[in-house]
Amino acid sequence: MTRADSWRTRLKHWLLQADTAQAKQEGFYEQESAVHAQHHQHPWWKVMCLTGVDYFSTLGYQPGIAALAAGPLSPIATLVLVLVTLFGALPMYRRVARESPHGDGSISMLERLLSFWPSKVLVLSLIGFVATGFVITITLSAADAAAHMVENPFLHRLLDGWQMPITLALIALLGAVFLKGFNEAIGIAVALVMVYLAMNVIVVGKALQLVVAQPSLIGNWTHTLTTTYASPLALIGAALLVFPRLALGLSGFETGVVVMPLVKGDRSDTESNPRGRISNGKKLLTTAALIMSVMLIGSSFVTTLLIPPEQFQPGGEASGRALAYLAHERLGEVFGTAYDAITILILWFAGASAMAGLLNIVPRYLPRYGMAPDWARANRPLVLLFTGVCFLVTIAFRANVDAQAGAYATGVLALMTSAAIAVTLSCYRNGERGLGVAFTLISLIFVYTSVVTIAERPEGLYIALLFVAAILVVSIASRVVRATELRADRVELDHTAQYFLLQHGERPLRFIANHLDAGDTDEYRLKELEVRYDTHIPGGDPVLFLEVEVSDASAFSDVVDVQGVAVGQYQVLRARGASVPNTIAAFLLQVRDITGIPPHVYFEWDEDGPIKNALRFIVAGEGDIPPLTHEVLRQAEPDQKRRPVVHVGG
Repeated sequence: MTRADSWRTRLKHWLLQADTAQAKQEGFYEQESAVHAQHHQHPWWKVMCLTGVDYFSTLGYQPGIAALAAGPLSPIATLVLVLVTLFGALPMYRRVARESPHGDGSISMLERLLSFWPSKVLVLSLIGFVATGFVITITLSAADAAAHMVENPFLHRLLDGWQMPITLALIALLGAVFLKGFNEAIGIAVALVMVYLAMNVIVVGKALQLVVAQPSLIGNWTHTLTTTYASPLALIGAALLVFPRLALGLSGFETGVVVMPLVKGDRSDTESNPRGRISNGKKLLTTAALIMSVMLIGSSFVTTLLIPPEQFQPGGEASGRALAYLAHERLGEVFGTAYDAITILILWFAGASAMAGLLNIVPRYLPRYGMAPDWARANRPLVLLFTGVCFLVTIAFRANVDAQAGAYATGVLALMTSAAIAVTLSCYRNGERGLGVAFTLISLIFVYTSVVTIAERPEGLYIALLFVAAILVVSIASRVVRATELRADRVELDHTAQYFLLQHGERPLRFIANHLDAGDTDEYRLKELEVRYDTHIPGGDPVLFLEVEVSDASAFSDVVDVQGVAVGQYQVLRARGASVPNTIAAFLLQVRDITGIPPHVYFEWDEDGPIKNALRFIVAGEGDIPPLTHEVLRQAEPDQKRRPVVHVGG
C-alpha cells in the first residue's frame, strides 16, 4: 500500500468513525424506556437557557429587522407578534410538550396522525423546512456576529469590509469544533444566557430612562403614526399586515420541546406518563415566552424611538445590531464592547445549537425510513456537508443579516404551521371540539403569516424547496439501494406455527408461496397440484403454504408476525411484514435457524414487466417476488450451503 493509499484509508476511517458518546451528548431524543434515567437531569430553568441560546439570541438582530421592515409601526407590529406568541404559539407548544415529551417535537405528532407513504413524504418535506431554519440560524447568527465585530468602534478600522470573510471563518470554526467533537454544555448556555439577558435589561432599561426623560420622543412617534394612519383601525390593520415580517421572533419553541429529555421530572414519572417532566417542560416554554415577549416589546420600542431610521438601512451602524448601537451610544464604548462580545458568543453558540439540531434530524428519521446512506450514520461527513451548505448560503446572501430574515422566517413558520395543524388534528381526534376550534384559528393565523412571508420574501421558499428536493432525492435513492436488505427486526411465531415447523422431522421443509384468495381447501389443493407439476416437488415430501400480508410498505423494517392456520388437511403459515420478498426471506432464515436445515420455497413466475414490478416493490412491497427473495437471501446469507433455496416454475 502506498503512502497516499494509507492516508486515504486513515481519512476515511476518521470520517466514518461512529462516536457514540458524542452522538449521545449531541442528541436530545430518547426512547420511552429511558424516561426513568432522566430524573437526575437538569432543572427546567437551566434547560431553558439551552433553548434560550437560540431563542433569546435573536434579540441581536430582531429589533433592527423589525424597524427596517415596519418603520415607526415596529412597536405595534411587535405587540401583535407577542400576542401571537403568548396566545398562539405558547398554548400550541404546551400541547406538543404534553403529547411528545421524549424529544420528538411536533413532526412526530403529524407522523403519528398520518400513515403509510403520505406520512413519510410529509415528514421528509418538513425536515427540509427544519433544515432550512437550522442552516439559516447558523448563517444568520454568524453574519450578525460578524456585523457586531465589524461595527465595533475599536475594530471597525481593522475589520471594515471583512464581513463576508469573518462570517465564513465563524462557520468554518463551528464546523471544525463539531469535527473535533462538541458537547452541548448546559453550563455554558446558562452562563451565556444569564449574562446576555442581564446586559440587555441594562441596555433597554437605560434606553427607557432616556425616553421617559424626553417626552418629545414619544410625541414625535405618535404624531408620525397619527399622520400616517387615518384611524386606530387603519393602524391596527397595517400592523397585522406587517407583523409577518417579524416572524423570526417566533423561533425557539421547537427547540424547547426537542430538549425535553434533558428536563428533570419527578421520581414518580413513568414511561407512558412522565407528568413531572411535562409540567416542567411547560414551565420552560412559558417562562421563555414571557421573558422574550417583554424583551421584544421593550427593545422594539426604544430602538424605534432612539435610533435614526437611516441607521437601520443596510450599511448603517444599527443594521443587524440595534441594541448594540444603543449600548455604544448610551452606555459608552467599554460597555458597548462588552455587549458586542457577549452577543458574538451567544450568536455563535446559537449556531452550534442549530448544528446539533441538524445532526439530530438525520439519525432520528431517515435511518428508520431506510432513507439514509451508510455514511450518514457518522457525524463528521454530515458536519462537512452542512458546513459546505452554510458556506453556499452565506455567499448567496452576501453575509447580509436583513437579506436572510425572510428565509429564516419561512423555515420557522413552516414548522410552526405544521405544529399548529398537528395539534388541531389531535384535538379533534380526542373529541376536544372547543380546543379544536381555537387551534384551527391559530393554524389559520400561521398559514396567513406563512403566505404573506413567502409572497414578500420568496427566496426562503426557494431555499426550503431545494432542501426538500435534495432530501427526497437522496432518501428515495437510498431506499432503492437498501431495498434488498433483510429489513426485519425479528420474526415471531405463534404456537401453531412452531408446531407446524417442528413436526416434520429431519427433512427439509418445503413452502409453497401463495396469494390468499378464498382461503378454502379447494384453493390449497389446486395450488399444490399446480406447483408440484411445475417445479417437480418429490411426491412423498409434505408441503406447507406460506402467505404474506404487507402491513405498511412505507416502513423500512418491521417485526414479522407469523401465525399457523390449519385449513382442512393443509398447514398454512400467514406472515405480516413491511415487504413480501423481505418477509419471506426473514421467515425462511428463521426456519433454517430453528430446524437446522435450509428450507425450500416455491414460486410461480410473475407476468408484469420489470419497470412495473420495480415500482410495485418500492411502493407496495410486492413486485417480482422470486428473484427479489433470492437477492435478499443472497445478501443476508453469503454461505450458499446454509442459504434457503428458491424455486420458480410455471
